[in-house]
Amino acid sequence: MKFALSLFLLLAFVQMENKIIWTENQKLSWSDFQGTPNSDSPFAASTNTGIHFGYSYTSTSGKIELEYQVESFFNKDESWYFPHLVNDHILQHEQTHFDISELHARKLRKRLSQKKFSKDIKNEIHIIYTQVEAERKKMQRQFDSETNHSQDIKKEAAWTKNIAAQLKRYERWK
Repeated sequence: MKFALSLFLLLAFVQMENKIIWTENQKLSWSDFQGTPNSDSPFAASTNTGIHFGYSYTSTSGKIELEYQVESFFNKDESWYFPHLVNDHILQHEQTHFDISELHARKLRKRLSQKKFSKDIKNEIHIIYTQVEAERKKMQRQFDSETNHSQDIKKEAAWTKNIAAQLKRYERWK
């Protein structure tokens, strides 16, 4: 049993070692992008972000107590760039992708904190997570589409400002 637990902890550590958890004071740098560039890609860089989510619950006398952990992350090994094609503007674009994932982590925390769960808690949590994840992916695609993958500087600035404002609006669920 000790071996299995130690192996599990080692694997969890190795997995997290290649990920950056979103924090307000840490911004991405090009050194964080450690993946192999996709030579077929028309893009200068690619960011891989997402949301880690785990929970546990107890039910006592019909009252459900939920504990959860939600973190947005940047995957170093799956994020890459072509050094000769990038600049600070493109790095900000990639940071905004990370910020969009953090925004949705906060939305997930909010929805979980406000939901009154029934005995079907596992299914209800799954539905909430699936909805938030679909919204996150849709926003990521919309961001790239509307900014033409960072080429439209005015729309890029508007998106960056909007995401910052939304992060502030959801600050309570940081």
